[in-house]
Amino acid sequence: MTLRWYSTVVETTDTRALAGWWAEALGWQFAHTSDEECVLVPPWARELVDRFEFHQVPPGMVFVRVEHEKTSKNRLHWDFAPHTSDDRDAEIDRLVALGATVVDVGQPADASWTVLADPDGNEFCVLSSREY
Repeated sequence: MTLRWYSTVVETTDTRALAGWWAEALGWQFAHTSDEECVLVPPWARELVDRFEFHQVPPGMVFVRVEHEKTSKNRLHWDFAPHTSDDRDAEIDRLVALGATVVDVGQPADASWTVLADPDGNEFCVLSSREY
């Protein structure tokens, strides 16, 4: 028996706003929406639930409401990568236009990734383009 990675939970003071930002950034869909909790899934996830075994279905993202603001660097973060046929710099520009900020967490100047933060300050990386 193994566990399924079911979801990544993100604390926020505004579930709808932050989940909406990530939905736009990733092209994902709301599976549940309330002031206390919002759930995002890839648009193709629902069809996978019917086609794949439980352990093969990809995780979603859950945004839960908390009273406190984020105050320090994340201990975990997401890595996202564009395909080699995509324009990585244009994708970073798109995320910044949506409200992300480029941040310095001590990465080297010649890093092959760019560190960004979402509107709540949660760090994530855009890696170099990948074939798979």
